[in-house]
Amino acid sequence: MAREVLRGANSIPGVEATLWRVAETLPDGVLEKMKAPSKDEDVPVIRPEQLAEADGFLFGFPSRFGMMGAQFLAFFEATHGLWESQRLAGKPAGVFWSTGFHGGGQENSALTAITQLAHHGILFVPLGYTFGSGMFEINEVKGGSSYGAGTYAGDGSRQPTDLELQQAFYQGQYLSRIAQKLKD
Repeated sequence: MAREVLRGANSIPGVEATLWRVAETLPDGVLEKMKAPSKDEDVPVIRPEQLAEADGFLFGFPSRFGMMGAQFLAFFEATHGLWESQRLAGKPAGVFWSTGFHGGGQENSALTAITQLAHHGILFVPLGYTFGSGMFEINEVKGGSSYGAGTYAGDGSRQPTDLELQQAFYQGQYLSRIAQKLKD
């Protein structure tokens, strides 16, 4: 999903998007029991202060117990200096996610993320229903909502569908266009 969001963002002329990951906070033993996928070591770990360099953000995360994972919460808690100076205020951001199943927090994950954005004065940019007919698909399992792109990961073995990836690509484009408008 993240690579598709990145591809969508970078398809907009004048946009240079970068893929980052947050630091892992859980011990290896816990990650093994959770069957968490291995981390892509080619994707660098972001430091909170690097957020100030961006014109906009798309934060992607797995859902844990119906909300963003602890790793992302820890990352946001480390942004105190940015909050204190309000260096992120007025910048646009969206969210995308994965959950295990229908009751895994598709929309609640987005809602819990919005509180982090609000304290920074970051402008939440939902998709609404701008993705078009793909938002109304009922003939296949599809994650995501008007809050952002999403997927159902099941036990970790399910990969995003073509439609879920199309929505992720679109969200990358959508937020990039808005970030450009706000910057101009």
